[in-house]
Amino acid sequence: MVKRSAFTLIELIFAIVIIAITVLTLPMMSRVTAKGIENSIVQEAIFAAATELNEATTYHWDANSINPATPNSYAKVIDINGSCDDNTSSPRYRLLPGQIEQPLHRRCLDSNATIPADANSATVETVENAAHNYRLIFLNPTPNKEGYKNEYKSMVTVGKKATFGDLNNSKNIKPIQVTIKNSDGTILTSLKTYVTNIGETDYYKKAY
Repeated sequence: MVKRSAFTLIELIFAIVIIAITVLTLPMMSRVTAKGIENSIVQEAIFAAATELNEATTYHWDANSINPATPNSYAKVIDINGSCDDNTSSPRYRLLPGQIEQPLHRRCLDSNATIPADANSATVETVENAAHNYRLIFLNPTPNKEGYKNEYKSMVTVGKKATFGDLNNSKNIKPIQVTIKNSDGTILTSLKTYVTNIGETDYYKKAY
């Protein structure tokens, strides 16, 4: 009599059950993986929006912040309502109340400077330059590919000048907002910050 090795019925049943469980869970695992990838892309879109917002805050408050006679100089405070000290013999000449009386610190723009009404903002990166309608965040998107099921767009808006902490009502602050939405029009996030008319320090000569 020849002995032959073979599976018992119970072993065969167990093998079929394990294979069935594996086959049934594969689509679920694939969906979970795809969802994780999509969530990561959404997070990247939010990071991109934050980057846009931070970039916008580095722009000049206004094209008139730069004196056309010295286009390479640093931005100065626009004397919106005559709050700057205009007394040439004063140690606080061209300073706003509260500004630090030190060399190379923030100063008001000379009110006597000739600034054309149609200042060329194309050569001066102003906050308004950052504004744009909805546009794709990621270049060359492929929505039909695995892991990229959507299109994400951002829009940057710059609000009107507003008053903040100024009793003289000088309109010295602007709101900037970045909104992210997907292809369905659903807004995923909206980030907001403010920029103020405070000029900048002369970074060419900054000492540490």
